[in-house]
Amino acid sequence: MQAGNSPHHQQIEDLYADHHSWLQRWLHGKLGDAFDAADIAQDTFVRVLAAPDSTPEKQRDWALTEPRAYLTLVAKRLMANLYRRRTLEKAYLDALALMPQAQAMSPEQQRIILETLQEIDALLDNLPSQVRAAFLLAQVDGLGYLEIAQRLALSERTVKRYMVQAMAHCIVVLP
Repeated sequence: MQAGNSPHHQQIEDLYADHHSWLQRWLHGKLGDAFDAADIAQDTFVRVLAAPDSTPEKQRDWALTEPRAYLTLVAKRLMANLYRRRTLEKAYLDALALMPQAQAMSPEQQRIILETLQEIDALLDNLPSQVRAAFLLAQVDGLGYLEIAQRLALSERTVKRYMVQAMAHCIVVLP
């Protein structure tokens, strides 16, 4: 152990040394792209460092009993986020391609809108899928509760409850 390192830091260093290359190879096999695999592997260890159980007051007993299972779980969630971001970006770019040239936006405007869409997606990420769908149909598509209920095969009362849940979530999450 290097001078000045806590036992916790040594555990994290050991976890990284023992499993980083394995995780990166596993991700490369799943993603088929070495750069994405390297990014997600690195992000996985950043998440491990930021995990609540790794905070200084809990460092004393910090250790993973199944490190590869835990790293795989974190990496799978990060891959899902990557796929969702790419799907969102593709849908946005497809919509832009359909716009008449006179209405086309500057690259800067496109970037700002795409970043905003990604922020909204992250904001709504923790909502159940039906709640998120109802919220987006109301806010993006401008549908009324009855139309949303019909489209999602729900009762209008459930749609109202979902909208309250989504709005409350947004209020809590927004700074």
